[in-house]
Amino acid sequence: MPNVENLTKRKVTGGKRIAYRDKRRRERKSQPRVAKIGKYQVLTRRSRGGNIIQYVSSAEKISISTKDGNKSVKLLSLVSNPSNRDYERRGIITKGAIVMTEAGKVKVTSKPSKNGTLSGIIVS
Repeated sequence: MPNVENLTKRKVTGGKRIAYRDKRRRERKSQPRVAKIGKYQVLTRRSRGGNIIQYVSSAEKISISTKDGNKSVKLLSLVSNPSNRDYERRGIITKGAIVMTEAGKVKVTSKPSKNGTLSGIIVS
């Protein structure tokens, strides 16, 4: 597969590179799918091969696993997001993010942008 990112960029020598073709549909970028705290909303998206991907757009509850079993608790706020400082400012939830809930601090273990659930484990 050709290097698509360099189709329209300049050469190392500074000369202009002429693209020999346009980008294919599979090579186009899509908008980032991010999860925030809000009214529960799951969206779907078609991926390559006709597969359907469900992802969380916003959530108001998170499923946590405890010694007693699983339970769903209300999300209060985002404490930190080590994957990206900008996500922390914007309130975006990703895997590894620490959120404050009614049960205490919870670390998100699921990927909200890949599957349609939001789950985690209690940190403290």
